[in-house]
Amino acid sequence: MTARPAAEPSADGAVPDGLERSLRIAVGQKTADRLKRAFRHERVGDLLLHVPRRYVTRGQLTDLSALEVGDHVTVVAEVRSVGTRETGRRDRRGRPLVVTTVDISDGTDVLQLTFFNQRWIEGQLRRGVTAMFSGTVGVFRDQRQLTHPEFEPFEEEAGADPTAWANEVIPVYPATSTLPSKDIRALIGQVLDDLGTVADPVPDDVRRAHRLLPLATALERTHRPDTEAAGHAAQHTLRWHEAFLLETYLLATRAWMQSLPSTERVAGRLLEALDASLPYELTPDQRTVGDEVQADLARGTSMHRLVQGEVGSGKTLVAIRAMLAVAESGGQSAMLAPTEVLASQHLRSIVATLGPDLAAELHPVLLTGQMPAAEQRRALLAIVAGQSRIVVGTHALLADRVQFADLGLVVIDEQHRFGVEQRETLRQKGVAPHTLVLTATPIPRTIAMTAFGDLDVSTIRTLPPGRSPIQTHVVGPEASRAVEQRIWHRVAEEVAKGRQAFVVCPAIAPGDVERGMPSEDEEGGPAVLADVETWTRLLRTHPGLQDARVESLTGAMASDEKDAVMRAVVAGDVGVVVATTVIEVGVDVPNATTMVVLDADRFGVSQLHQLRGRVGRGAHAGLCLLRTTAEEGTLARERVEAVAATLDGFALAEVDLEHRREGDVLGTAQSGGRSSLRLLRVTRDRAVIEAARESALGVLADDPRLERHAALRLAVHRRLDPEARAALTSA
Repeated sequence: MTARPAAEPSADGAVPDGLERSLRIAVGQKTADRLKRAFRHERVGDLLLHVPRRYVTRGQLTDLSALEVGDHVTVVAEVRSVGTRETGRRDRRGRPLVVTTVDISDGTDVLQLTFFNQRWIEGQLRRGVTAMFSGTVGVFRDQRQLTHPEFEPFEEEAGADPTAWANEVIPVYPATSTLPSKDIRALIGQVLDDLGTVADPVPDDVRRAHRLLPLATALERTHRPDTEAAGHAAQHTLRWHEAFLLETYLLATRAWMQSLPSTERVAGRLLEALDASLPYELTPDQRTVGDEVQADLARGTSMHRLVQGEVGSGKTLVAIRAMLAVAESGGQSAMLAPTEVLASQHLRSIVATLGPDLAAELHPVLLTGQMPAAEQRRALLAIVAGQSRIVVGTHALLADRVQFADLGLVVIDEQHRFGVEQRETLRQKGVAPHTLVLTATPIPRTIAMTAFGDLDVSTIRTLPPGRSPIQTHVVGPEASRAVEQRIWHRVAEEVAKGRQAFVVCPAIAPGDVERGMPSEDEEGGPAVLADVETWTRLLRTHPGLQDARVESLTGAMASDEKDAVMRAVVAGDVGVVVATTVIEVGVDVPNATTMVVLDADRFGVSQLHQLRGRVGRGAHAGLCLLRTTAEEGTLARERVEAVAATLDGFALAEVDLEHRREGDVLGTAQSGGRSSLRLLRVTRDRAVIEAARESALGVLADDPRLERHAALRLAVHRRLDPEARAALTSA
């Protein structure tokens, strides 16, 4: 094919990038629509970053003995026999139903393929033909098989070198039923042949320092490698390329946000009054992080800081002290919480911490979508008039009708429950307000560099003195009936002493599964899960709890009902709360000493750590019992035992990262669509991400506006918000 001429520079000096070309132009509207439906691809670059998940070699047959039933596989094997027979039945159209069976082999094992009403198969899969087959391994009459697999015969071309033909590497792509791997391979070959100029955003010196391929070369070798090793090396360059672009984008965004002029908020009388009233000393970490936040607020440019800390480490107090610095100059603070239970809890905690005098002066208010209309109107008036200088709410704060007189600080509690757009929606209600993000879920360093790379990060590790230790034990299926019964006797004993207990279930009602929980067990069978309704009824009839008040708490309850239960719990009137994960974060009941988590293997590692943190917050020691049906030695059991083995949330965050699927770690809802990951896997590519971030820091330190890095500048601009993009391009 004749090479295309090099593209001419555009008016602004940038060379048109072949990767930005629309797939509608490159492959036609109909095919582009199929790619968009299947994979959300719209540009040539999207398609070329659809990298092979593995490579196979024509002459290298797959070991069929390693195939597991239920796996979706792609294998290379030789056809041993083909036969078609009538079954004696008819299909839906009344035609005789025929079945074609093909036996394929790797030279040792045999796998059967089954096709219904497809006689033409015999013409393509003849004895001795080597082909690539893709499908899900099933079993019929104790024999493994693939039913209606996709296949691609490897027929040797006339005059081809047999050795070269046998050694040819074939990429195998993530595919769908409408877009099989061979079609994707053909489309990628088509756009590679017509690619034209590719702008390489990675500076030459960075590429040489890390022994990376030029971008165009990496794309070519990823999809047309000479060897499998060459293909994997090319994919490494593409992962590094993605990490470098992402980190440059995040660091440039952080620099832009921190440059936005913002009202200086200097602490004074209000904070002094609060600190003087506290019945305890701040921990060293609270003092250090608090000083960082106060310095940010007084700087005159917009703060964007993440504060992470262990359960009960005192992050909320750091936020309250920041709110008082903002209130000193008449500014308002808005705290966004993920649930009504947590928002209500925060308001009560803030009011109690402030004390009657400061609370009366600052007039904290609550705003949620489930509040009565009259209460909502009163709250909205107090907010817009500036009377309320501390506002706590749920997603209701994002509504257009919520207007602030002077929004100076946005506090986001449990950032992972919100998307970037929601955070920005609230920020837009002020003029470059400061942003403080709180999370009680310790964040592994790799996640911090990707999902939160645009924020400064502060960490509170130490717990306030006096926090009681929490003992954690796993009760597995091997436990005796006596041990099972002892769980509830122990709960009854604690309640009889005037203390309180939480019982957590993954489901609300029999047959229901809480959103986000898997509906099947790890073996694929139906999951019979503990539910709140059943266990509330059972515990109310337990002999040791008949004098105790047992209440349910779920996210499905009405707002006033949930609030009434929580008020009764805080007041000590409820002995046992049977709940879903609605109590996972923020619920502060110092009198609660016992936590029982039923079907504990249904929850993530960090989630179990969060739940455990609801007990042992007062003068009495905490006890957490993790009941599971997972057998010893299974991954599910390992997760639960990891939680029991340590109280270190930062260590558990790393364990959680290893066990969770990539989509759970970093999805578009958390990271924002423009910075979601295509090729990088934070569970695998930590070294790549760290190296890319260091390189991005160096490039931006030397050239903050990327004036000497045109390709990188353009690539970063495509990710940036319009306002940030304008700031970066301004002189």
